[in-house]
Parts: sequence; structure tokens; C-alpha cells
Amino acid sequence: SRWLRQVHGHNRRRHRADIAERMLISLGELEKATNNFDQARRLGGGGHGTVYKGILSDLHVVAIKKSNIVVKREIDEFINEVAILSQINHRNIVKLHGCCLETEVPLLTYEFISNGTLNDHLHNEEQGSLPWKDRLRITGEIGKAIAYLHSAISVPVIHRDIKPSNILLDNGLTAKVSDFGASRYIPVDKTGTTTAVQGTIGYLDPMYYYTGRLTESSDVYSFGVLLVELLTRRKPSLYRSSEGDGLVMQFVTLHAEGNLTEILDPQVVEEGGSEVKEVASLAALCVKLKAEDRPTMRQVEMALEALQASKERARGDYIEGTSQTKYVAMDYPSTIQRAKRSEATRCYSLEEEFLLSARHPR
Repeated sequence: SRWLRQVHGHNRRRHRADIAERMLISLGELEKATNNFDQARRLGGGGHGTVYKGILSDLHVVAIKKSNIVVKREIDEFINEVAILSQINHRNIVKLHGCCLETEVPLLTYEFISNGTLNDHLHNEEQGSLPWKDRLRITGEIGKAIAYLHSAISVPVIHRDIKPSNILLDNGLTAKVSDFGASRYIPVDKTGTTTAVQGTIGYLDPMYYYTGRLTESSDVYSFGVLLVELLTRRKPSLYRSSEGDGLVMQFVTLHAEGNLTEILDPQVVEEGGSEVKEVASLAALCVKLKAEDRPTMRQVEMALEALQASKERARGDYIEGTSQTKYVAMDYPSTIQRAKRSEATRCYSLEEEFLLSARHPR
């Protein structure tokens, strides 16, 4: 088929095409699974395509992603997602069940995740509000997944589009990171690679936006914004303070002043206790303007693990007593909270400039 030739034609990914071939599912099987892509089976969709729910002949319940437009960029994204997900096995990353290469429109088949997205649970009132304990656990699960992508697989991957709408939740509210179409493999030297800037405004690393240099720290920044959103229940793409500041800048400024309660979700304040202070300080580290000032995702993962362990054991001094999290602990919470407002404002003037300029695409 044309799609199979496209996969094999990608020389850089030829060794991964064999993996994709072993995951082939016929078009007939997918048509049967979705009752010929009946609109009643439609789960949702956006600019890139439509997602349908289907039941395969082996009784696996799956989500089938059908792209809208066949252009070179979407061909590349399709092949990229197959190549990456076919190599990944992690409980907090959505599992690729198979792919169909028979038609003009690429089809990817995933495990069906039943409970919507993190974005739904944060911002749709009918879903009800996520308790703090679930927000904290989900945060840890996402951190584990991204750390795995960066450091635990043979060819590390930068996700490039970490945001609540790309985090699926199952019936037990377990997080599953999804949508790897924009993801990129990390070069062997790990010094970063220059790419066309891709991502979502509000979650996009300002340094990546301005320089085009993509590194693991770009995911760290996006994860930091996600932490801010979990803490405040406000969308970074929509929020403006009375002074006109964006969500990240306002959060960092209030954190430096010790006045975070002005912006935190009241439910978080009520339920989170001292854990909120720790997560807020970690978020402030992750969204530091300079990439080299941010922790790695592995360090973030360990800090969240330590926080979860201290919660379970009811010991407030666990992080300070865990040498593995020394890097993270050294800069939070005390150092950032002592920072002056002027320092925070100066540091984030470039971030604010980025958020404003992003309204007017170049």
C-alpha cells in the first residue's frame, strides 16, 4: 500500500517499520469494529482528525484515530507516532494496539481509555472537581511517564506537547499520556536539536519558542505549566491578572511573595495542606526561564515520589532526608519564596513577551 511504502521510504525509521508491520490491522477489521465509522461511535475530534470507539474481533475495546487531511507533515506525524509508541510499554502511557496502512487516510488504534481527559476533569463543571489527593497522584504518574520517555528507553523521546487535554484518565483516574504526533527522538549527544517550533501556546517553553532548540527541558517547562494549572484550576491560554500578567508570570510572582492563596484553587488550599507548598515550589522550578535552571524530569519524578511517600507515611521531613532529591530540595521551598518581586518580574518579562507575541503568529 501507499502508506506501507511511505513507512519504508523513511530511511531514518526503516528499522522501526518492521515493528509497525507486526502491528498491522486490516481496514475491514476497523470498519467492522466501528460499524463503518458510524457517527454514533465518534468520541471526539479536532483539527488533526476524528476518534472513534470500536470493538475488535478479539473483543479488545479500542479508540481509532482517523486523520482528516493527507499532507506531508501529517504523514510524518503518523509514522512518528507509530514508531515511538510501538516501542513503549508503560502503565502511564497510552498503548498503541495497531495501525492500518491500507487507505489514503492513516488509522491508529489505541487502547480505549474510558474517562475523558485531565482537561475535562479540571474544567468541565459536570465532571465535578478532582480531589487534591487525585491531582497529586496524577501529577506523579505523568512525571513518571515523561521521565521514562527521557531516560528509560533505548532512544529517548521528547513529547513536545504536554498539556491536560493530552492526558487521558481511566475509570480509576489513572493517567495515560497520549498524542505523540509532535514528539521527537533525542539526538545521541543530547545537546538539543533545532526544529520548527511546535506545541501549544501557554505550555510552550519560551526558550524553545525563541531559539528553536529542542531539549528535554522543554517538556519540563510544559509539565511545570501543567502543575500550575492543577494548583490553580485556571487555563494558561485564557488567564490574565488584573495587571495583565499571564498565568505563569502571575503564579511565579505570587509564589515569590508568599501570596499564592490569591491564585490557588480554594479546594487545593482546603485539602492540600503543606503538600501544596511543595508542589508549588516544584512548579516554580520547572518553569524557570533558563532551561539549565530547571530540574530534569527524573529529578522531578523523585521529588514527587518523595512527596507521595511522605504523605503516605505522614512524615513532613521525608524530602529533606532523602539524598536522591537533594537537587530539588535545595531550591524549594525557601529560596524561591524569599525572592523579591522585582527579580521575579524581571526574570519573567521574556515569558510575558512570548505569551503576548504568540497571539500574532509570525
